Amino acid sequence: MRSVLCYGDSNTYGQTTANRPDDRYSHDVRWPGIVRAALTGRWLVIEEGLSGRTTVSDDPIEGSEKNGRTYLRPCIMSHKPLDLVIIMLGTNDLKIRFNKTAGEIAMGVGALVNDIKSMPAGVEARTPEILIVAPPPVAQELNEWAGVFQGALEKSRALGHELEKIAEAHEVHFFDAGLVVQSSDADGFHLDIDAHRALGTAIVEEIHSIGWNDEGL
Repeated sequence: MRSVLCYGDSNTYGQTTANRPDDRYSHDVRWPGIVRAALTGRWLVIEEGLSGRTTVSDDPIEGSEKNGRTYLRPCIMSHKPLDLVIIMLGTNDLKIRFNKTAGEIAMGVGALVNDIKSMPAGVEARTPEILIVAPPPVAQELNEWAGVFQGALEKSRALGHELEKIAEAHEVHFFDAGLVVQSSDADGFHLDIDAHRALGTAIVEEIHSIGWNDEGL
């Protein structure tokens, strides 16, 4: 059985677009769960989503635990050996308090890729395959989040291209989620149930396309 680590923010965690008591979609609804259902018996799908997670920055408001880089190494070492690591981060870096360009956000993801490559976390101490997933752009209207994400729309639209360049430079796999889903109009940056289903289905296709050298699929 192969294993894939899904490392992301609230859209990997499954944060809902509408108020609910637990504010989280169930296991079978969020996109890693869609992947799990499609690959049942052949892949172990490990969910590591955290609402508010950034690429490489401590959050001065929400706390240092939101830094995706400081948790990445212990997370990977606790789950190894891994065949594939999927990284879908960058949306929270769009918040005005971080004052980053799209290129700088992508560089943060590149730093995470370097960290993964520095660890013998794959099977037989090899480097696991890495898939960078560009999050979809934020919606035109961010409603009550407009102040937090001031100026984010243009940068979010440029982020996919910047992440693709990073993936090419690091010779890892890339997929633009904006090709199949869009952020919900309910809050402007989370995925609704249909989007989770569409993204999970697309990720399964991306996993298949990597071209594994045995019957892991």
